[in-house]
Order: sequence, then structure tokens, then C-alpha cells
Amino acid sequence: MTLLKIAHVGHPVLRDRSRELTRDELASAAVQRFIDDLVETMRDASGAGLAAPQVHNPIRVCALEVTANPRYPYLPEIPLTILVNPVVASLGEETFESYEGCLSVPNLRGVVRRNTDIELTYWDRDGAQHKERVGGLAACVYQHEIDHLDGKLFLDRVEDTRTLTTWTEFERFHRQAYLEKILPLVPRMGG
Repeated sequence: MTLLKIAHVGHPVLRDRSRELTRDELASAAVQRFIDDLVETMRDASGAGLAAPQVHNPIRVCALEVTANPRYPYLPEIPLTILVNPVVASLGEETFESYEGCLSVPNLRGVVRRNTDIELTYWDRDGAQHKERVGGLAACVYQHEIDHLDGKLFLDRVEDTRTLTTWTEFERFHRQAYLEKILPLVPRMGG
């Protein structure tokens, strides 16, 4: 496997809508190898997810996985999940605020409002169709990665730029208040 170079904010590949894959393309050795490399790169960078455009490949594929992630220790566990051509729909009007960061926006976090409950329709890496409901903090991860496929960064969703903070200052000044606000929701919103 190969570690891929992560695109940073300002690179045009992060701002275009990615193209959908056909099942034949998905089944190709090149795309399957790319998915392996995407997962390896995500894990190496301690990401909760990584979308294909973030590694300079404008196709509608992303990987998610949260298992004892040092960058996001409060996130619920998410088993390795590959989303191909995902579509997300909000289930209801309820939202909540979450501090987000991004491998493509190094050393910066900000508050983003996300839908509490979503429904996902996608193919897995083998082309099998899935439809799932995801809630809460886990839903943030899915929405964040699917945004990448549409050319959006979390920065585009920050409503109050005064919430932007470096990782060091988040840990120093904001983490405790954020956890006090979000952790009571975890049992209700879960993963």
C-alpha cells in the first residue's frame, strides 16, 4: 500500500464536486488499490475519515473509521466503512453544534452545526447497496466526509468565525466546555 499526499485548503481539487463511479470502475484493480491506499493514509494521519478529493482523486469515495482515535477521543466508534457514491438526507430538523477539524485544514478547528439524524444511501467497496440511519456525533463524521465529495470544507459551515481555534488553543481553552456540552448527548445520539 501507498501513503497518499493530502491536499490542503486552497488546492482546487477540494472545491469541485467529485464524479460518481460506475460499478465496473469500482470493481477495477486500480480503484480497489486506491481504496486500500485511502484507508492506509487515513489511519496514518489519525483521521476519523478521508475522502478521495482530499488525496487528489475527484471521485465519490470516502473512508471512515474511529477506533480509539487520538485526535477525537470523544467520538463513538465507527467500524471501517467505505462509502461509494453516497447520498445523505436529513431525518428531521434537529441539529447540534460540534467542533470539527480536518486533515485538509491543518491545525484549525471550528464550530459547525450538523444534523442530528441522517439517512445514508451508498455502495460499499464491492458495489452492494446500503441504506442506513446514523445519529449524533457519528453523523457529523459522515456529513463532514460527504461534504468533501461536494467540494465543501468545514470552514464553509462555520457560522461564527470567532469559534475558529488552533488545536493547541482548543485543548487549552475550549475542550472541557465542549465535552461538557456534547457528552450528555452521546447516549442519546450515539454512534
